[in-house]
Amino acid sequence: MARVILRQVTKTFHGQTVVKGLNLLIPDGSFTVLVGPSGCGKSTTLRMIAGLESVTDGDILIGDQPVNHLPPGKRDVAMVFQNYALYPTMNVYDNIAFGLRNRGYSKNDCRTMVEEIADVVGLKPYLKRKPSELSGGQRQRVALARAMVKKPQVFLMDEPLSNLDAKLRNQMRVELTSLHKRLGTTFIYVTHDQVEGMTMGDQIVVMSEGAIMQVAPPMELYREPANLFVAQFIGSPAMNVVPADGRAEYLWGFRPEMAVLLPGSVSAVPAETAWSLDGIIMSREILGSDALYHVETTRGRVVVKAETERMAEIGEAVLVSVPLAHIHVFDRATGKRLGRLEGRTQNHSLAGGVV
Repeated sequence: MARVILRQVTKTFHGQTVVKGLNLLIPDGSFTVLVGPSGCGKSTTLRMIAGLESVTDGDILIGDQPVNHLPPGKRDVAMVFQNYALYPTMNVYDNIAFGLRNRGYSKNDCRTMVEEIADVVGLKPYLKRKPSELSGGQRQRVALARAMVKKPQVFLMDEPLSNLDAKLRNQMRVELTSLHKRLGTTFIYVTHDQVEGMTMGDQIVVMSEGAIMQVAPPMELYREPANLFVAQFIGSPAMNVVPADGRAEYLWGFRPEMAVLLPGSVSAVPAETAWSLDGIIMSREILGSDALYHVETTRGRVVVKAETERMAEIGEAVLVSVPLAHIHVFDRATGKRLGRLEGRTQNHSLAGGVV
């Protein structure tokens, strides 16, 4: 096990900077997820840690040892890709043992190590099968076992579940999380799927345009986003953002499940405790016990999550009410989150950015 440190790590391709001076500490034994939209630099960052991409500027340390000058094979890391890259003519046993043989391990040592790791990932009954005879999840386990058998200090995973169907992807998330707890090894995982990141990681690194937006545990990102980008990227559905009351320089944000949907005949909730918006339901998504209502208001369209015990209808006039304690305030110019409206009226002065 080892921690990984990035110090002012920069990557430039053909004069364009795609990773911009990253400073990041990945704790020893953590499950750290790099998440962000396509092109944000997360995979490039992972490949620089692995040694598959050179670093234009800055330093990468693994276990407090600088590794910029080391080739991939000398960094004591193992990488699992989106493409499993299994040898189709070899059975599962030989796919897992291939790297061990190249390192000079004896036949008996290889057998012991392969069988041990196959037991960990549930592949013992399939060691004689070819990749073509396995399901997608089983092939993913072979790729994991091939990486794990080397017993590296750090596991690097680049969107390893994206080729699986939704049900199998959910199953593999649980298996990977359990595997991490069992091994206690440092995992660095890249995904564009924020739900995947939130359910698996104990530390999430949100990236955008080559820069780090925020580093925090999952629920801290959700409850205390550092800026508008994080607020609207993390969470499904995303945070609602609308213009603030009477102050053009501020935006207010609230999560769909923090709003209450009331019949249009209800009087506005007292301003000391909540903020209310009149609206019309434009569409709805029924999820089972809950539904998502898309409501057109005077401040723009918002999404409200409500129980389906009393179904609101499309075209119905409603009141969207949000407790002040659950309204976030953002600076419109910078996108920075300034705090909450907790315990204040909607007319409260926000001069100077003090909330």
